[in-house]
Amino acid sequence: MYNNYTMTNLLIEKFKDGIKPTYINCANALVQTLVELGVDSIFGYPGASVLSIYQELSLVKNIRHYLVRHEQAAVHSAEGYARVSGKPGIVLVTSGPGFTNTITGIANAYADSTPLVVLAGDVPSNNNKGKVFQKVDIISMTKTCSKKNYLLTSKDDIKQVVKEAYEVANSGEKGPVVVVLPRNILESKYVQKVSKDLHKKKIQSIAEVDLNKTIKLLNTARKPLILLGGGAVDATNNIKKLVSYFKAPVISTLMGIGVFPSDDEKYLGMIGINGTYLANRALEDADLILALGVSFSDRSTCKREDFAPSAKIIRINTKKNISGFELEICADANNFLESLLLQDLQIISYDDWNYKIDIFKKEVVSKDLSSKCLHSSRVLDTIYNFTKKYNPIVVTDVGQHQMLTAQYFNFNQPKKFITSGGLGTMGFGLPASIGAQLADSRALVLNITGDGSFQMNLQELATCREHNIPIKIIIMNNGYLGMVRQMQDKIYNNRYQVEMINPDFTKIAEAYDLYAIRVSKTDELIPALEKMISYNGTVILDVAIDSFEEI
Repeated sequence: MYNNYTMTNLLIEKFKDGIKPTYINCANALVQTLVELGVDSIFGYPGASVLSIYQELSLVKNIRHYLVRHEQAAVHSAEGYARVSGKPGIVLVTSGPGFTNTITGIANAYADSTPLVVLAGDVPSNNNKGKVFQKVDIISMTKTCSKKNYLLTSKDDIKQVVKEAYEVANSGEKGPVVVVLPRNILESKYVQKVSKDLHKKKIQSIAEVDLNKTIKLLNTARKPLILLGGGAVDATNNIKKLVSYFKAPVISTLMGIGVFPSDDEKYLGMIGINGTYLANRALEDADLILALGVSFSDRSTCKREDFAPSAKIIRINTKKNISGFELEICADANNFLESLLLQDLQIISYDDWNYKIDIFKKEVVSKDLSSKCLHSSRVLDTIYNFTKKYNPIVVTDVGQHQMLTAQYFNFNQPKKFITSGGLGTMGFGLPASIGAQLADSRALVLNITGDGSFQMNLQELATCREHNIPIKIIIMNNGYLGMVRQMQDKIYNNRYQVEMINPDFTKIAEAYDLYAIRVSKTDELIPALEKMISYNGTVILDVAIDSFEEI
């Protein structure tokens, strides 16, 4: 029985002597499978347990590996890639700490239903008793934060396992799938095995009785709302058709922003704790909510018993909810709408309700943005108006800047607003921007971040520099953990441990051989944006903003 050190040296000696394996090993079969699946990008960090995979990757031309500087960033980069491309993101990491560093990213992807396949190297399965270098129980660790996990054994066909993992990640309620790859299995001879049939994507049929109930509820409602969540991201065209029949107002969760055009007169904004007055006000009066792809998290509903107190709720989602609704249909939002739109629908205007919505719109008090101070709201409003002609992809981190971006930017297409919703992960933005840019090389990608969030994964500036990834990083620099400070002020009347002594971000950019601009006055902002957009490469725009602004 060999330990890691012995196996490594045996392999080295074989290649020194010119002895090369004559068979196809499982690492080769894995890479062949990725090619067959159309994978073009992998985000990873090498180590001893996965060197056989890296050897095979070096021999293929149509898959590019992006070496990140931290494994958490590999997962976030794959998330950004998946959210923009619509394909599962692929992560490749080694055993022990190589894998444990991915847990936050996997939990983030699970919370936001982002499809990933995480290929996790592991110690040899024939040497796992007692204390073994870099041994961790990956399966137990990922039970609660992955859609499914696989531990590859000698009885499994690695090609089949990888294909199934890819399919599972990208079907139903999407999410991360972890495949544990013991080193000895990867380096062993690949033998095709007869085993169970592949997981097949299930297309859920919509019962006619549910369609009829939905139509009846829509026809008898007087004050309906269409509520969109992240699960409706692929249903944009059918949602527009639905709104043309039922002239009902549209609202969204944070993850549903962009599913319906933000500048359409029917769109009232985002609901929830940091939502718009108009959207939340409409919820109070609504008598029916058609919820498409919505998870009903506490950030949207606040206290569930107080959510839309007068409304019946029709919920369409791929996964059932524990809460009771008037009608719950377990289905993909787009499939449901395709079936609904085939029915004999009558055009309804809900004139009285829309008239009342117009009254609500007049109650909205616009925030005064005329101040000469660099407040977040003013800065983000300026950035939006300056960049909207480019139709950018906007990736945020988590905090005040995230919520203000949701309020001040209009997103008229899906997959243009990428953020960490369910887990609220600081440090998500920079690596996710990298993945987003690689998924759409022609797009202008803006990473709007805070000084706290940016420092969580700023080492990925090296990845940007190495691959010349032209993302534009805008740091809303207030010297505080702004969202936490705001809560401390309101609840505890103190600001303990939230003030930050920050480095000079322009000097950090210089250390990475990147371009940076600092802005501290209002009249500097537009010229800085012009330079940022015109520069062909990564740019850091460090904006000094008011430290005590609240949202």
